[in-house]
Amino acid sequence: MVGAGPAGIYAADFLRKSGTDVEVDIFERMPAPFGLIRYGVAPDHPRIKGIVDALHRVLDKPGVRLFGNVGYGTDLKLDDLRQFYDAVIFATGAAKDRPLDIPGIELDGNYGAADFVSWYDGHPDAPRAWPLHARSVAVLGVGNVALDLARVLAKSPAELLSTEIPDNVHSGLLGNAVTDVHVFGRRGPAQAKFTPMELRELDHSPHFEVVVDPEDIDFDEGSMAAIRGSKQVDMVVKTLQDWAIRDRVEHPRRLHLHFFHSPVEVLGPDGTVTGLRTERTELTGDGSVRGTGTYHDWEVQAVYRAVGYLSSHLADVPFDHESGTVPHKSGRVLDIDENQLEGVYVTGWIKRGPVGLIGHTKGDATETVTSLLTDAPNLPSAPQRDPLAIEEYLTERGIAYTTWGGWLRLDAHERELGRLRGRERLKVVERDEMVRVSRRD
Repeated sequence: MVGAGPAGIYAADFLRKSGTDVEVDIFERMPAPFGLIRYGVAPDHPRIKGIVDALHRVLDKPGVRLFGNVGYGTDLKLDDLRQFYDAVIFATGAAKDRPLDIPGIELDGNYGAADFVSWYDGHPDAPRAWPLHARSVAVLGVGNVALDLARVLAKSPAELLSTEIPDNVHSGLLGNAVTDVHVFGRRGPAQAKFTPMELRELDHSPHFEVVVDPEDIDFDEGSMAAIRGSKQVDMVVKTLQDWAIRDRVEHPRRLHLHFFHSPVEVLGPDGTVTGLRTERTELTGDGSVRGTGTYHDWEVQAVYRAVGYLSSHLADVPFDHESGTVPHKSGRVLDIDENQLEGVYVTGWIKRGPVGLIGHTKGDATETVTSLLTDAPNLPSAPQRDPLAIEEYLTERGIAYTTWGGWLRLDAHERELGRLRGRERLKVVERDEMVRVSRRD
């Protein structure tokens, strides 16, 4: 298994529960497991981070081993894995930002959601500082990630001290100059992609006001069909309607949710972001929108793109660069001629794209594991089947890999750091320090 996030761990769990005599090794490029849960979920979401408890139980079982701090494509390649394993499942997720092709997107002050999330989640490969000089900020996109970004930008740093936010992030947010965060969606409230709970959480902070323009509350027949057909859409719409008609209360910070505004250009004549131009859109009857030719310029000093994540091409594995996924049939990886790549499988976002919630990866894992188990009797056996062989190989190559026992040490260390501050956990950020603590005797 390549990838120790939810997708990889769910697949390992289904394999172990299948009744088949199988041993699973999981390789993870980070020194710690849990992928998206540790490095992709906002620190003020302890409810979602509770999923770690379930993933922890899987990795704690016999028959599943973790090899952290091992990068696929740098420390190991596919031919290496085939020496030790009958089959390989890739569950590497999506960690890059999908590009947005509009003029001015290259200006200084444009940022990708994935990069900002990595910073505030203490990813070892992220910068330790982040520019937070902008008073007015635009966030492009109306999914859960866009709301996470907007909420972290608008919150008081003191509100985040009860979380596992790293020290460098808290220090950076203390200097945050923002007064207004503008979130833009090109379609209407009924087409927003965030979940009701994520939306309602915006209104829990006493340190900023959520603002919705009544003119942005509009529906056509396609929108009404979406509302009637989905309880979640109905709840989102009702929340937005309530916010649009309530009285305004003055706050030092404001979080604006804008609909029917399509970004067309980032402005900045001197090479630095000074504004965002949007075109007003209107519904066409089926839930889609078209441009009206009416434009609005917003004075902002930073633009964050939250228009989707994108997976990375894996060495020696076919890749569809347009969709950002590995071509497959029921999880079986296919080559350019649509022939199955023997013994190679895929699950999670690298398989279906970065859509849906974390729990949706269970369905992916079930399908992929079913395909693997169906193929298993006809797969060639790996030449080196001794479980110690891969450990010897990594050691000979000088790879300072971490283990499940190492994670337990790091986990205890972070919790102790947090306890000394009156917090549940204080996350270690530096990779070398993570490895040192994990490999400590």
